[in-house]
Amino acid sequence: MTTYWCERAWLPDGIAEAVRIEVDGGAITSVAANAPRAGVILKGLTLPGFANGHSHAFHRALRGRTHHDRGTFWTWRERMYSLASRLDPDSYYRLARGVYAEMVLAGYTSVGEFHYLHHAPGGKSYAEPNAMGEALRQAAADAGIRLTLLDTCYLAGGIGVEPDAVQRRFSDGSATAWAQRVGELRAQDTFRVGGAIHSVRAVPEDQLSEVDNGTPSDRPLHIHLSEQRAENEQCMAAYHWTPTGLLWDNGVLSDRLTAVHATHLTPGDVERLGEAESRVCFCPTTERDLGDGIGPARTLLDAGVRLCVGSDSNAVVDAFEETRALELNERLASEQRGRFTAEELLAAATEHGAIGWHEVGRLAAGAGADFVTVDLDSVRTAGIEPSGVVFAASGADVRNVVVAGREIVRDGAHQLIDRPETVLAKEIEALWQS
Repeated sequence: MTTYWCERAWLPDGIAEAVRIEVDGGAITSVAANAPRAGVILKGLTLPGFANGHSHAFHRALRGRTHHDRGTFWTWRERMYSLASRLDPDSYYRLARGVYAEMVLAGYTSVGEFHYLHHAPGGKSYAEPNAMGEALRQAAADAGIRLTLLDTCYLAGGIGVEPDAVQRRFSDGSATAWAQRVGELRAQDTFRVGGAIHSVRAVPEDQLSEVDNGTPSDRPLHIHLSEQRAENEQCMAAYHWTPTGLLWDNGVLSDRLTAVHATHLTPGDVERLGEAESRVCFCPTTERDLGDGIGPARTLLDAGVRLCVGSDSNAVVDAFEETRALELNERLASEQRGRFTAEELLAAATEHGAIGWHEVGRLAAGAGADFVTVDLDSVRTAGIEPSGVVFAASGADVRNVVVAGREIVRDGAHQLIDRPETVLAKEIEALWQS
């Protein structure tokens, strides 16, 4: 049993002072406000751990390297494919280890890894068919973060287009073969497995329901949805449906589905997602970086869709930046302030259920013991109201992080990986020189 005493903590019914949190193993056993000072002292504001609902770990090696000659989403993608062709299980493990350490330092305690880099160059299976996924599992364990491997079915290079030389690494050939490979992965204490449809461009219509059925019903299912207008146009031309409509027509929309981006939706799309009680994962820093546009977050929430956020390409890894962008992007799009309350933003930021960790995301007895303590005396947070932390703080203000009852960050330093920035610099430079 470990006792933590929080100067302030954001509990389910609001911010309280002098909060005692008792942890046994990986779970919170009791929470009490106005408690005497004792145990491990956490100065500042303690919040539930943040959930990173959508990540491509290897994209971290693109940060700061895709802005020459201005470029587009599609030229960025070509640079990404070049990077994907250089990775193997060993180099992916080393890179991801640094990426996941950066995430914990920034306040994330779980991550959903949208994983489609499955095979060796040319599409040949490794001797261990899940070698790349296992590399990610081990990297997350080393970095002390919960990982949901959203193993992704990727079968086509576009609607009616065969995979190209790089994309063959992503493909299992069929949804049946994909499900057989994923079925060999086994959950562990801080590792779970979900499924993903890469997009309606990369999975033909006749295989959408097979991926859905091939993912056990108690696991999350994710999909890139309507990120680019070109995707919508291609889908309409081929199927006479929007991407959301195509999923609905094939019975894939459900309350376990998370649509990633959902930037360019019709009113009918919003209605269908709401009726299905699906989730939408916004990735604002990536959507800005790629010039995707601003999705209808408030409209979706009002329609009954549950929101979450993710770092996606990891162009920025900062749980607070991702969270407040929901509100700030809405202000730009609507020319109105106050589109979300601080409580609604925190709910989106701590939506671990989207990646299968339903027990995590609140400071309450019985919940998973994931929490983050933020400095309220930094140059960024000095003088704010505690609830304003979602607007004022950055990842640099994270002082302590506990994941599944283990202290992973103490006084701003990662306790399992020494100098993650050095790890990242070394591995990224090696990849681009290979």
